[in-house]
Amino acid sequence: MRVGIELFYIGLGLVAALVMTWAAAWAYPLARTEIWWCGAGAALATVVMGIGPLHRARIADRMARRHSEQ
Repeated sequence: MRVGIELFYIGLGLVAALVMTWAAAWAYPLARTEIWWCGAGAALATVVMGIGPLHRARIADRMARRHSEQ
């Protein structure tokens, strides 16, 4: 359950980065290429920062499943 929640938040962060990048590129077309590169960096940072919480959620789910089996 916790893993699903973490994946949802990572996906939500990626959608937010995409929407903000699209809006910035639309608002300032002269720097469209640079804005999209920054957006790609933000998306990558979102995924990288989500790895730790995702790992902890996986461990917590596994421990909860072990305790419920006993």
